[in-house]
Amino acid sequence: MTSAIYRDGWGVPHLRADTALELSYLQGRAAARDRAWQIEVERWRSEGRLAERIGAAEVPWDRFARRARLDDTARRSYERLDDETRTWVGAYVDGVNSELPTTDAPEFAALAVRPAPWEPWTPLGIFLVQHILFGTFPTKMWRSHVEATIGTFPRREASDSGSNSWAVAGEYIAGDPHRLLELPGVYHQVRLSCPEFDVAGFAFPGVPGVPHFGHAGQVAWAITNAMADYQDLYIEELRRSGDEVEARGGSGWERVSRHVETIRVRDADDVTVEVIETPRGPVIDRNLSLRVPARVDLEVGFGALLPLLRATTVEDVAAALSCWVEPVNSVVTADSTGALLSFAAGRVPLRDDRNRQVPVPAWDERYRWRGYATMPRSARATVVNANDRRPGDTEDLGYDFAPPTRARRIAALLSRGTPPERVHVDVVVGLGILERLTPGGPAARELHERLLAWDRRMDADSHEAALFAAWRHAAVRRLTPTLAPLLTDTGFDPLFAPWLNPVQRIGQALDQLITEEIAEAALADVAADPPPGPWGATHVLTPLNLVPATALGETVPLSGDSDCVRATRSLPGVTDDCWFGSVARYVWDVAVPDRSRWIVPFGASGRPDSPHFKDQLPRWRDGDLVPVIRDWSALRLEQKW
Repeated sequence: MTSAIYRDGWGVPHLRADTALELSYLQGRAAARDRAWQIEVERWRSEGRLAERIGAAEVPWDRFARRARLDDTARRSYERLDDETRTWVGAYVDGVNSELPTTDAPEFAALAVRPAPWEPWTPLGIFLVQHILFGTFPTKMWRSHVEATIGTFPRREASDSGSNSWAVAGEYIAGDPHRLLELPGVYHQVRLSCPEFDVAGFAFPGVPGVPHFGHAGQVAWAITNAMADYQDLYIEELRRSGDEVEARGGSGWERVSRHVETIRVRDADDVTVEVIETPRGPVIDRNLSLRVPARVDLEVGFGALLPLLRATTVEDVAAALSCWVEPVNSVVTADSTGALLSFAAGRVPLRDDRNRQVPVPAWDERYRWRGYATMPRSARATVVNANDRRPGDTEDLGYDFAPPTRARRIAALLSRGTPPERVHVDVVVGLGILERLTPGGPAARELHERLLAWDRRMDADSHEAALFAAWRHAAVRRLTPTLAPLLTDTGFDPLFAPWLNPVQRIGQALDQLITEEIAEAALADVAADPPPGPWGATHVLTPLNLVPATALGETVPLSGDSDCVRATRSLPGVTDDCWFGSVARYVWDVAVPDRSRWIVPFGASGRPDSPHFKDQLPRWRDGDLVPVIRDWSALRLEQKW
């Protein structure tokens, strides 16, 4: 066998090599060939050097990356990898570095920049970038602001998550991770084949293997966010003497590391940032230090990636992920013997419950970490995971969870025998307080009756869906003045503004905050000024992209909503734009692997001039999947060595 890159009709790379090392090299080449601009951006993010290429708008991120020591954590974690994993990661980096110098991706020309050689630890840094803001610490900043202004606010049993996975033993695993919708997409479809394994799955561009979603023929695996709380913020009391800094700890004052770094800024003055790290962790903002397992243990979890590719049973998957660190995931895995296993993977510290809610005093010993929790595990006939609070499973790992709406809906659909690809795109919502409301005014009553008669489907062409969304906007507008103290400046870095936006938080917690009086007044508001078009007129795909060269270039109306299984989230009270949704969908058939299907929102390529830049978008929008091709004779040979 020779090393070769093949492509299917959707441009998905199918990679074939004689050894796992050669295959890792090929995956690096394919990632750089398909996503050169994207992986360089992620590298700049991990190093805190994005503003140098993009401009002053990226200084808040660079400042955070430097303060949080992302690149340092990646480098030191790489040095601690076992020899086989370090060599395997190095082969991937060699593949990237062999391809990047040849790229003619238009974004580089548009900004007059060029890619540079990667460090051996760059993939670990990119992985950290993808997940450092995926956890709970920004919500603890929010709660500290709440305590300082109004005292209490509903816990996040609210609509700010959306991932689903479900499985039937002996049949399939299906699901759809939900994240920020980025263009190019956060996942890269890939097949990795060598004599040791043959795995199809979703890779993070810039990271070897398929850490979250994969089908290895005999066994498949998938994850959702377990909603575990594994990130803590500590209030640090610092004192200074010249350039030296001390922090108050449990046993008194302690010397801490401190240095100053310079952020280069495109078309603007340089910015200096003070980097301080206490025994709790790096100080990221306003004397708050961030403590996370990856920094404490100097492990990112890359030791799991190669054993995961080699897995042939559910127990192999569990063994591989036993060294996973973060983010903490709910894993479901099924194999061809009919076994189905559900477990949590990662490290959740044992500590006082207040650590899970707000920043805590660094000098108080009651808030120190006391080891890690034992992860739950169970064998089942069916599994449904939807970021929900599950007693005996994830409940003891976290504080904030998604409401049970999606999990219950998926379970109901499965009980009816609904095919998995139809479950993916279910768009039914609940009406909440409107179900029990009895409006007094005629205009509000008429609209209320229309909504009660509606099929509750958030279809793009539904006018009732638009009315329902408009009612939520009106309710948030009426609620916001009642919580006016929340609108004061939080004082935190602008980077955290999306997590600290009071109007956004009110919209997410609307079901818990709304009163019948406000609900009826909001109905009257909408009756007086109804939206002119259907839901899809305003609920449109709005992916994040850094430069105009990778803009979507078209208007794409979307079905779905925050509380649907198809959680194409918008922000009640802020915007109907959809910037959050399924970044992949899949059905891993464990009985007949050739029947497996998958889809991403845009395409396999990150190049705007490629026919595969967004060729999957119409099918993703319509809720369709494309087959995972396993027949090598059905593929096109692109290059061999």
